Parts: sequence; structure tokens; C-alpha cells
Amino acid sequence: MLNRFFLDERNILVAIFINSMIIFALYFPQIEESYPSIYRILDGLDHFFVVLFMLEALVKIRALGRKQYFADSWNVFDFLIVVASIPGFLNFMPFFASANTSVFKILRLLRMVRLLRFIRFIPHLESILSGLGRALRASIFVILVLVFFNFMLAMLTCHMYGDLVPDYFGDPLISSYYIFQMFTVEGWNEIPNVVAQAAAEQKLSNYAVIAGATRFYFILVVLFGGIFGMSLANAIFVDEMTLDNNREMEAKVDEIQQQLAELKKLLEKKE
Repeated sequence: MLNRFFLDERNILVAIFINSMIIFALYFPQIEESYPSIYRILDGLDHFFVVLFMLEALVKIRALGRKQYFADSWNVFDFLIVVASIPGFLNFMPFFASANTSVFKILRLLRMVRLLRFIRFIPHLESILSGLGRALRASIFVILVLVFFNFMLAMLTCHMYGDLVPDYFGDPLISSYYIFQMFTVEGWNEIPNVVAQAAAEQKLSNYAVIAGATRFYFILVVLFGGIFGMSLANAIFVDEMTLDNNREMEAKVDEIQQQLAELKKLLEKKE
């Protein structure tokens, strides 16, 4: 019965999910400060799952054999996570309580990556991954153009407004971040206002010209980088992702056309 439990993938996935929720709760400092008893229970449950996953590894190695067990990359990943969890588990035990294993505590979070195993149950996963690969390959040129465009605008904006608003465009790296933010049409109206306000505060003589030119400049940034550039990248990506469905539909249409042609020939012969 124990073998049946651990060899059933669904049981392990449910255990992974529950354990992940417990780890999620343990990282709320309010629970440890305000409800220490509940925190101790959750911590104990977390270590219970460490034991559970240890048993899972041992049962699978015994049932499948070492060679077959380690031939599966998921099993290797699970085994490494279990091994990495042992120091933290030993620190939980009373006779090892004095050992300093806090450095290993962060490794417990890696068990949450085991939830990736849920991906295997997604319908048509192979088709989705194939479409994703095609979409990335098709979009790479547009992405490179956007990266170059972002770099060019970041340098230009840093040169024009770096001294005026250093928090936004003080160096090329910061400038690149805010230009990309505008590509996503986020803060497109706030940033020009900040530049215009900074020009007013510094009492520049050509304040009105700077404010107007700034708004026009950032409208062009949003228009070409955000609306045209990002929309084009999204359109290509989505089109390639749905290409399998389009091909399937085209194949069905071709089949229907062929059947109609054969039916037409039959009707012509009867006449």
C-alpha cells in the first residue's frame, strides 16, 4: 500500500502543493510573532513533508531500481532537493538543535519548483511547447530591434534630460529602464510632466519650449516603441503560437474542398 501511494504521481503532486502552501505561510513574520504555536505546527508539518519526500525517493529507488530511477531527470531533481533539505531537517531534531544549518533553510524553497511537474498534465503540452518555440524564433528579430531602439533612445534621452531629471535619466541604465517602461505605455504622461516641472523649478528661460518639445518627444517614443513595436512583437508571437490551429483548420478546409470536388464529379457522371 505504501508503494502504491508513493508511486501514484497524483498523491505526490498534492503533497507538493500542500507543502508549498505551508512554506508560503511560514514566510509571514506576523505568524511567528503573533501566533508562535501555529508557526511551530506549520514548521513541524514542513519537516514532516521532508520525511515524506525522503520516503518517496527511497520507495521509488527500491521499486524502479537505481539505474531506472536516476534515468528520469525529474527523479534526479527530486533527489537533489531531498538531499538539500536534510541539514534543515536535522536542525529541527532536538539532538541536532545546536547545529548551525540556517544557511540551508533557503534551499527548502527549491521544493516549490517541483510544482513544475504539474506541467506534464497540461493537455496538448507538446503542441504548446512547439508553438512557443516557433513564436520565440519568429519574434527574435523584432525583439532585437526593440532592444536596439531602447538602447538608442536611452542614450539620447540621457544626453538631453540626464542633468534635468537624474532620477529618471541620470545614466544609460536608468534611462533604458524608464524608456522600456514607456514602451509598455506605463507612465507615458507622468514622466514628461516631471521633466517639465523640473525645467520650471530650475527657472529655465525656454521652459515653454522644453515642455512642449518633451511631450512631443515622449509621444513619439510611446508611438513607435510601445504602440507599433510592442504590438508588432505581440502580433507575431500570438500568430506563431496559433499556427498549429490554423494549419489544422486549413487541412480540414482542404479535405472538405476535396470531398466537394469528388461529390461534384459523381453528380456530373450521373447526369
